[in-house]
Amino acid sequence: MDSNRVLEIFKEITRVPRESGHEELIIAYLQNFAVAHSLECRTDEAGNVVIVKPASPGKEKVPVLVLQSHSDMVCEKKSGVEHDFARDPIRYEIRDGWMIAPDTTLGADCGIGIAAELALLESDQPTGRIECLFTVSEETGLDGAKSLKPGFITGRTLLNLDSEDEGELFVGCAGGIDTTASFRYDMVELPESVGLLSFRIHGGVGGHSGDDINKGRANAVRILARFLYRELGSYALCHIEGGNKRNAIAREASCVVAVRGTGDGLKEEFERFSVEIKEEFAEREPELAFECVEVSGEYRMIPDFEAQRLVSALVAAPHGVLAMSQDIPGLVETSSNLAAVRMDDVAGTLQVITNQRSSAAGGCRAAAEKMRACMELAGGEVSHENEYPGWQPNLHSRILEISRKAYKDLFGAEPVVRAIHAGLECGLFLDIYPDLDMISFGPTLRGVHAPGERLDLASLDKFVKLLDRVVSDFEQVW
Repeated sequence: MDSNRVLEIFKEITRVPRESGHEELIIAYLQNFAVAHSLECRTDEAGNVVIVKPASPGKEKVPVLVLQSHSDMVCEKKSGVEHDFARDPIRYEIRDGWMIAPDTTLGADCGIGIAAELALLESDQPTGRIECLFTVSEETGLDGAKSLKPGFITGRTLLNLDSEDEGELFVGCAGGIDTTASFRYDMVELPESVGLLSFRIHGGVGGHSGDDINKGRANAVRILARFLYRELGSYALCHIEGGNKRNAIAREASCVVAVRGTGDGLKEEFERFSVEIKEEFAEREPELAFECVEVSGEYRMIPDFEAQRLVSALVAAPHGVLAMSQDIPGLVETSSNLAAVRMDDVAGTLQVITNQRSSAAGGCRAAAEKMRACMELAGGEVSHENEYPGWQPNLHSRILEISRKAYKDLFGAEPVVRAIHAGLECGLFLDIYPDLDMISFGPTLRGVHAPGERLDLASLDKFVKLLDRVVSDFEQVW
């Protein structure tokens, strides 16, 4: 197994649509791969796939080793870019040692893990029994992992290939919960002789709501709410929307407001506000942009008092790091992501989409309750969904010991052993298979869950060498 072959397989995968919840084609791709290589393949009702490489002669007594990746990807694109994730292949470039999708997500999260598993399955490397597990809908609720049944995999040692920092071995992750606030408004007809203005904020870096939540990146929904809050009383709110995926930081947001006359004063305030925000985020958000244009159309307005409550809630809603770990320096313990606002003007309905994460017992629930209280004060009906457990570190793990030694032997340096604030499926695996011994590692990815996602090709080479060595060393210790 070598990194060139892994990259070749990943390039094939970029041509296979696999948005979360629509994994039919990637499932078929995996099944066809198994048939082409005469390998056992099982698919459960959820769409999880396991492909089995039987033990090589003389390796029958080696314990089963499970490799795991998720088959779906986050599908995000830059505003104005024509790309149909249900049909179009990902457009990527090789640039300065990186594989990058300039206008969309690349899907290296977790497509590169899939590719590494398939490369191992087709290799002639002598191994014990290998079970390669591919789970569905990880990005939108860990649905595949939640649906696993006892017996679907038989191994009790698992390598999760869904991490994004080469040189780091992950032994723990945060748990999470989704919180959604729903509002219903009796929309009001606009007075005559009003003008309509559209305010738009875009060009944010965005990023992963777990890995990147501590990087101080701009949340366009929150910034737009700040402007609207300052100018309460000088407009009527007709429409507001922003953000996209629950597990991504909002890169853009917009609204339509009604104003008396030309609204020149409000335009000037927006210009002054944009200068202030650009200064605030000058180092982190070089492409953050602000637009104000006059628009036309059939709009109604949210009643003023209810609009004021909504805007106030969006400003007050917890977003970002809420607590740092007291045990692991530099690790975010608890966070909240104000991910998206979605409005149906005709129905008069609006949703505020958020996500909370924590590695502390009760931390997710406390953060979710804070969000709930904020939204209920604004008149929202709040629900919590998709709660999943964290993965508590086991620093005495045998596969950790094997992996740490393999890394040092290969590269002459100690790997960093740590937990991650993002969610991995490992916590759920422990609910179903409580005796699993697990570790997670991968190549270096940057900008995941946002357009411009990229894969460091030098780190891919090291990742593949480490995976190959860990598999080999695992067999030799028995």
